[in-house]
Amino acid sequence: MNDKPAGVRIVNRDEQTEDKLLDTKLRPQTLAEYIGQGQVKDNLAIFLQAAKQRHEPIEHVLLYGPPGLGKTTLAHIIAKEMEAGIKVTSGPAIERAGDLAAILTNLEPGDILFIDEIHRLNKIIEEVLYPAMEESALDLVIGKGPSARTLRLDLPRFTLIGATTRYHLISGPLRNRFGATFRLNFYSPSEMKQIVERSAKLINLKLEPGAATAMADRSRATPRIANRLLRRVRDYAQVKGQGVVTADLAQAALDQLAVDPVGLDDLDRQILRVIIEKYKGGPVGVSSIAAALSEEMGAIEEIYEPFLMQLGFLARTPRGRVATEAAYKHLGLDETKSNQNRLV
Repeated sequence: MNDKPAGVRIVNRDEQTEDKLLDTKLRPQTLAEYIGQGQVKDNLAIFLQAAKQRHEPIEHVLLYGPPGLGKTTLAHIIAKEMEAGIKVTSGPAIERAGDLAAILTNLEPGDILFIDEIHRLNKIIEEVLYPAMEESALDLVIGKGPSARTLRLDLPRFTLIGATTRYHLISGPLRNRFGATFRLNFYSPSEMKQIVERSAKLINLKLEPGAATAMADRSRATPRIANRLLRRVRDYAQVKGQGVVTADLAQAALDQLAVDPVGLDDLDRQILRVIIEKYKGGPVGVSSIAAALSEEMGAIEEIYEPFLMQLGFLARTPRGRVATEAAYKHLGLDETKSNQNRLV
């Protein structure tokens, strides 16, 4: 069994502490440098150009999609393209209305306020945010009880960029106040290869033919994971390969990290093996899988299952989870034997 918490998995899409410094160094600075998300970039380019021609701040923007696809990077690119300052915070960090008021009153005209995990704002904070977004005004309640009164402060025109991995958790009134909403999708293999090659160049790491593809194929179509794997391969190359990364060396490094050719790690494979070997391929309830692995149900459903389903290794049915034929083939197991056992 894997006793490590999900947060330390090398293929976890959520940002880890070690990601922050290098991700800042590798972050594209302009739309032209940004690889992938073609439709989003095309629409943003028009959106930004039109606002600059009118000499106005852009409308409020909402970015959503799975972790690690570049929402924060796009927010910084928008600020740079608009030649605007950017203030960065997150939904959980804004605990009281006064926290938001302090941020808003310190914005300069045209500034961008980026709120990550915006779905985690509480309703009281949202109520303060509405007039700020619509009317560039801040309504403060002075006093309590019958003597309470509302004081309105004018704010400079600003742009709010919200980012979320849970679009459905954002309230309707807040969603409706964004002028533009963009979904970021997973990257293609060719885009992932370009991202690995670009990052390697920025950290002065020499890649020989095939090395970038080996890392790209195991990165779960996610740039954050690609950059994380690149760091580990760089360490391996420094010790084992005189700093040059060949295809064989990259594959050896990734094998040592237990990341297989399609990006599964030990825990992903354990989930499939539990379904196949312990429950004869399914169907089996997620609570039973979680119990067998000593994992939380929420982690199984939100962290592990989506990628297994994306690859076609796992199916959800009304009766529970089922391992697919592709999962058997990937693990080198005999589906016929499991089907016979299921009938016993």
